Amino acid sequence: MAKKHIRFYGGVHPSEGKVSNSEAIVNAPLQELYTVPLQQHIGAPTKPVVQKGDKVLRGQLLAEAGGFVSAPIHCPTSGTVKDLTMCLSANGSKTPAMVIESDGEDKAAEPLPPFENWEEADPAALKARVGEAGIVGMGGAMFPTIVKFSPPQGVTIDTLILNGVECEPCLTADHRLMLETPEVIIKGARIIGRILGVKKIVIAIEMNKPDAIDTLTKAAKGTDVNVMPLIVRYPQGAEKQLVYAVTGRTVPSGGLPAAVGCVVSNVATTAAICEAVCLGKPLYERVTTVTGTPLVKPGNFRFRFGTLFRTALELCGGVSENPAKIISGGPMMGMAVYSLEIPIVKGTSGITLMSRDEVVQYTPSACMRCGRCNDVCPMTMMPGILSAQIEHQKFELAEKWHVLDCIECGSCAYVCPAGRPLVQHIRRAKAVVTAKKKAAAAAAKK
Repeated sequence: MAKKHIRFYGGVHPSEGKVSNSEAIVNAPLQELYTVPLQQHIGAPTKPVVQKGDKVLRGQLLAEAGGFVSAPIHCPTSGTVKDLTMCLSANGSKTPAMVIESDGEDKAAEPLPPFENWEEADPAALKARVGEAGIVGMGGAMFPTIVKFSPPQGVTIDTLILNGVECEPCLTADHRLMLETPEVIIKGARIIGRILGVKKIVIAIEMNKPDAIDTLTKAAKGTDVNVMPLIVRYPQGAEKQLVYAVTGRTVPSGGLPAAVGCVVSNVATTAAICEAVCLGKPLYERVTTVTGTPLVKPGNFRFRFGTLFRTALELCGGVSENPAKIISGGPMMGMAVYSLEIPIVKGTSGITLMSRDEVVQYTPSACMRCGRCNDVCPMTMMPGILSAQIEHQKFELAEKWHVLDCIECGSCAYVCPAGRPLVQHIRRAKAVVTAKKKAAAAAAKK
């Protein structure tokens, strides 16, 4: 077991609230209808390959990748394509979707050809399978994994870090996966190691999960995979902070972990890669935590993509009180939603309900210049000053102050005594700056 770890700058200690960490993963029952979004990744939109009225099978391709930075979508069950429509996503926007009407038989399509001896397989073929199976980052970012596994020419990756930190309060899906499928995760780590040709494989887990540390340490015995316990500190699960904690390397501003020879893979993503390679199973389901004090019985469920939030709450026995807030994800980095007609997708790590007693309404006041946000910012930024720049629409100045480096962890807003919407200000600036960059790039091509 690897024991050395380094404390990253900043961070906070929010209440963990992981009430579902002892709840075993339950396979959600088959639904009559699935609303499957056709955009479940960052990047180019997918291209549908089936039409309304077509018969489909579980695992069948519904939409192919629209480019290199894209990911195909596969069918959650057998049935009929009932409709091509638009559905609500967690960020409030509408996205194209297919409504699949189940036939109740859950027949599977012919699987992708399994790699019977992946240890001898061509790394390029293994990487191609990751893309073919539609695998994206399942920690929430939904970045196509095949792109992450394709570093720029001349860049050498020597370290693979598996992210088993799950530092977001309330969420326990990764914790349960580590406890219940350790062999799958270890095998997935070794498969990724072969794809990347790394010298070192580390599974990073915070010390508040001693059972997961013990379970994976036993499962990794006799392999080249090491388990590293880390101090408990939010947001240690963020890629740049995790790379520093494990290796001591600092990812440069605007850079990715590959710039310092590292690749980070969430444990759920890693398990999905193992299934894609060894079983030929494309990504059409995931483990999601459904939790919060208003719920009758929080739990961890394996949902097919396209299952609605409303159904997830019903599987928990409904609510004992009306929630004041429903969040896609966890309370620190998740996004509040206003409808339960939102489908679970590849990046839905959790659904969190908060009671009225847990939600605070406040009126923000002027910045006190107390500096607390500077002390906790894991990116060593100055959120208070950035917020003032953005309020005055000084977006170019905010860009010079590295606003795009913000990981939106919420640590600054968590400690702000003035109740300022720091994360919301920064999100706004990032959207404006990014839009201007895209417009400039498009104009340059004309």
